[in-house]
Amino acid sequence: MLDVLPFRSGAANAPFTGTAALGSDLPPQPRRALTVLIPFFNEAGNIQPLIDEVHTALNGVDYEIVCVNDCSSDATAAELVIAQAANPQRIKVLTHVKRRGKSAALFTGLRSCVGDWVQLLDGDGQNDPADARRIWDLVAAKDENPALGIICGRRTSRNDSGFKWLQSRVANGIRRFCLRDDATDTGCGFKLIRRRAFQDLPFFAAMHRFLPALIKRAGWDVREEPVADRERMHGVSKYGFLGRFGAGLVDLFGMMWLVRRGGYGVAAEWNDPRASR
Repeated sequence: MLDVLPFRSGAANAPFTGTAALGSDLPPQPRRALTVLIPFFNEAGNIQPLIDEVHTALNGVDYEIVCVNDCSSDATAAELVIAQAANPQRIKVLTHVKRRGKSAALFTGLRSCVGDWVQLLDGDGQNDPADARRIWDLVAAKDENPALGIICGRRTSRNDSGFKWLQSRVANGIRRFCLRDDATDTGCGFKLIRRRAFQDLPFFAAMHRFLPALIKRAGWDVREEPVADRERMHGVSKYGFLGRFGAGLVDLFGMMWLVRRGGYGVAAEWNDPRASR
């Protein structure tokens, strides 16, 4: 008998307003080993090539692909419809009726994931799906550490400008000093997360920048693996320096408060056999 998880959608279950799901009235879905979760915002031209690469890389793995369209204004929605129609048993498409940001897109996608692990890839194609297969075979498929909550990609080379590289180095250094989150490159969109650990996290805007710290705070282990950083397939980056820097500082202070009030590893007590029940 298949182990199934309920697929729930609709306003009553939404973590925020303004979210609609295409195909949201699906019956309970069979559990899979892996969900590939990809947020898209104005990524026309990148969608089918990236999905094709995922299919090739994960051949032989029990996986699904969940695509979240964050209210794109280009041909992203039309391209996602075509991609889903070509493989409806493997691909789910969800859409926001208003732009909510990357963290909201990830949280929306999480609500429909049925994989025991969730692989995050950016929609611009800079994360290589071949790395997803390598790390799946190396770490997740073996599952030798049941406390492992997240495997973070660490980019071995950068295709960004020198200014963006310096900006990233400074931001990562400040974040590591403040949060002690065992991660050196949280700006890398490549992350493989145990779904149980992902579901332990609180939702807030820009949470995707602090996933290692949030996972660690929830009592799970953090690990890094080297990954490639490719040039984006089509289009241009949606990130600006000043807005991202200002928001990042505010979010960092919030995370410092969250960690200070909750501590790291306190959730590990819940599964410690020495703890009283």
